Amino acid sequence: MFTARRKIMKDKNGDPDEFEESVAQALFDLEATNSELKADLKDLYICAAKEVEISAGRKAVVITIPFRLLKAFHKIQQRLVRELEKKFSGKDVVLVANRRIMTVPNSNLSSARPRSRTLTAVHEALLEDLVYPTEIVGKRTRFRVDGSRVLKVYLDPKERNSSEYKLETFGGVYKKLTGKEVVFEYPVVQEV
Repeated sequence: MFTARRKIMKDKNGDPDEFEESVAQALFDLEATNSELKADLKDLYICAAKEVEISAGRKAVVITIPFRLLKAFHKIQQRLVRELEKKFSGKDVVLVANRRIMTVPNSNLSSARPRSRTLTAVHEALLEDLVYPTEIVGKRTRFRVDGSRVLKVYLDPKERNSSEYKLETFGGVYKKLTGKEVVFEYPVVQEV
């Protein structure tokens, strides 16, 4: 198990829990057995992993990766997610980057925060991470009569066959991570 420990590096040298160790072990096994992913997985590791319940009996595995390694993970994400979904049978696997939200500075210009650290920017980026490699082509915010908001996110219809089965997972994971309700769908294409 020690060799799998290098596949997970927690913030502030915390100890990984049992589930995180199982995900790290799965990554290590993939690196050892899958020749296609071996070279790409060599320098990659994760920050955290957790299991999220989506609906009755359906679960998803949310793997948090360091922001610095996001581009490297994107190169192999489709293959990696496919292999991890085989290992965690019946569970959808989602990769998201570890981003930090900074508080609003109190009128001191020397401590201005970057736009990428605002709550809105982090939630938008989380949305992009969830649906990767599918692109978001539109967003609408719907205000219900009772005052609640629902964000409708329209995904690229070209990627429909590869991501349609995960739409409920995307919505459930986003709700769990941000507390915002979101509905993923594909735009209706009108033929002339």
